[in-house]
Amino acid sequence: MTKTELVEHVARELELSRVDSQKMVETVFGKITEGLQNDGKVQIQGFGTFLRKDRKARMGINPQTKQPMQIPASRTVGFKPGQDLKSKI
Repeated sequence: MTKTELVEHVARELELSRVDSQKMVETVFGKITEGLQNDGKVQIQGFGTFLRKDRKARMGINPQTKQPMQIPASRTVGFKPGQDLKSKI
């Protein structure tokens, strides 16, 4: 499901205009992003937990040249599904 499809489903399900539905979806995604930036964790009861993960710098190999290279530290997002979600999929 794409973001556009999600907006359309929400609009249909809640009998909202597509514009209002888009604002709702954008707000939810924005708040999840904000929570990850500020707290590093967003827990949605019955759905799951989004976690900010820090990756350390490490050595890797350039696949084109086969030469060792330094991979810089980075941040990523992980998701741990809740029990309700696990049982449904």
